[in-house]
Amino acid sequence: MSAALHPSTFDELTALVRATPRVLAVGGRTKPRLSAGVEATPLVLTGLAGIVEYDPAEFTVTALAGTRLSDLNAALAQHGQHLPFDPPLAAAGATVGGTLASGIAGPGRFRFGGVRDFIIGVRFVDGSDRLLRLGGKVVKNAAGFDVPKFLAGSLGRFGVIAEATFKVFPKPESTLTLRLEADSLPASLALLATLGRSRYELEALDVAPGGWHVLARLAGPAEALPDLARDLLTRHRGGTLSSAEAAALWTGLRDFGWADSAAALAKVPCSLACLPALQEAVAAVDGRWHVSAGGDVAFVALPHPGLAEAFSARLESAGLTALLLRGDGPLFLGRRTTAQIDVAVKAALDPVNRFPFLSD
Repeated sequence: MSAALHPSTFDELTALVRATPRVLAVGGRTKPRLSAGVEATPLVLTGLAGIVEYDPAEFTVTALAGTRLSDLNAALAQHGQHLPFDPPLAAAGATVGGTLASGIAGPGRFRFGGVRDFIIGVRFVDGSDRLLRLGGKVVKNAAGFDVPKFLAGSLGRFGVIAEATFKVFPKPESTLTLRLEADSLPASLALLATLGRSRYELEALDVAPGGWHVLARLAGPAEALPDLARDLLTRHRGGTLSSAEAAALWTGLRDFGWADSAAALAKVPCSLACLPALQEAVAAVDGRWHVSAGGDVAFVALPHPGLAEAFSARLESAGLTALLLRGDGPLFLGRRTTAQIDVAVKAALDPVNRFPFLSD
């Protein structure tokens, strides 16, 4: 593999893409498997950093791809705003571009949606070394094919993201977290289903790793939350966490603190209906899991990276797919199909195959 390239301007970025036959963008390397295992020159974007434009009144922010999430979060917090999808691994050095390219969201995805729901504009370099701007810097922008949303989760395979514009939300005045008791997977699933369609408008709804208890986060005016919590606790067994306990809990879930740092880590899109089969696959390899976003996604930690192939076989039998975020093994585990729209967009944005495709 060639030595890494380090652009610090748009002109440098475009010139380096033009001069490099095979290239793959890299951010903070907090999800290392996403940029490993391919024959391509790393294009490290951490030098292309900074907030370009931030209008708190319009609830939009534009930042260069190499901007650290921790810096962006700090700037938003000064105005009482945030990215509600809880982007993970900010403290570990995750960047704006890497967050968009990976499409990984935290527990806040349950109520507000994921990365794709907040991206409204991008500037990126395609395979023909064109610096393109698509979308806009306001929430209501031009109609047409929504390329910014398509780039969410694209893993850098269609172009190099240079800049991104997100819509942001006000931070809630207060939050309150409940731990609701469940002694089995069926009990957890019943709770997730009941709470997911309830009137409480929970901000986050997860299953605690290492057990079956359900974690429910309320958000809103401070004076309203205790009454909502009491109402919930008359219907379901459980208790309220202190502010310190809740803050540590959600930080640990968002940043995978529950998983051993040496473990392989995979993201598994799922549903309540598929969670029993996924639990069997996890148990078969002695893994650990965290169910998030009301059961729509799970993160699985494998005791050692060599188990990725065995876990992949279990997933394939269950008809499930996973994305390996760290550890050795195939990028995609389990069942894998290539959507025709991926092929068509790849041909349009990267006709010379400058960037590795998702199947590489």
